[in-house]
Amino acid sequence: MTEFPYTDELRGRFTARLRNFQRQTHDSAGGGLKRAAVTITLIDDGSGQTAFVLTRRTPRLSSHAGQKALPGGRMDGDETAIQAGLRELAEEINMHLAPDTVLGLLDDYPTRSGYLITPVVIWAGPGATMSPNPDEVAKIMPIPLADLMRPDSPEFMTIPESERPVLKVRFGDDHVHAPTAAVVYQFCEVAMRGRPIRVDHLEQPVFAWR
Repeated sequence: MTEFPYTDELRGRFTARLRNFQRQTHDSAGGGLKRAAVTITLIDDGSGQTAFVLTRRTPRLSSHAGQKALPGGRMDGDETAIQAGLRELAEEINMHLAPDTVLGLLDDYPTRSGYLITPVVIWAGPGATMSPNPDEVAKIMPIPLADLMRPDSPEFMTIPESERPVLKVRFGDDHVHAPTAAVVYQFCEVAMRGRPIRVDHLEQPVFAWR
């Protein structure tokens, strides 16, 4: 199995690939979309290997309750994606990080539910701590990067409601669909494999359209 040790060498490799990636932006105003940021936050999984932070939203939330999601949320006022991503990390999982932990940005991804998501890739660093905010997060789920390197993932499906392929990304015994899967898939391809790919054409399952 491919390993991703949580080292300065890996951080440097990811940083270089993200710096060389020509990210694609979208005009949120033209599509009537609300701006949001999500984070791919890279941590030590406790065994010296690199994992990213996934959460399960509480069942009490008004939208997407109980679903798996990357930490993130709507940008406030004139916030940048980086500012919003770091703020949401602090609010959702009590992880307080400085701007110099940001490695780079991935492509904007427009969602069916009316948001334009900008993914922010973050290296939390050794000793970073986190705990769920019970008002927003039911569970924190660190996912080892090695779990993404498997022959049965990603999976592209068809649905009668759209001509676009629906994306699913698997890890362990679980999975996520787009939009979360689109961000994770692009991170895997760009940062982990060094292959520039686009994801804004990938569809979300119908339950995520609301």
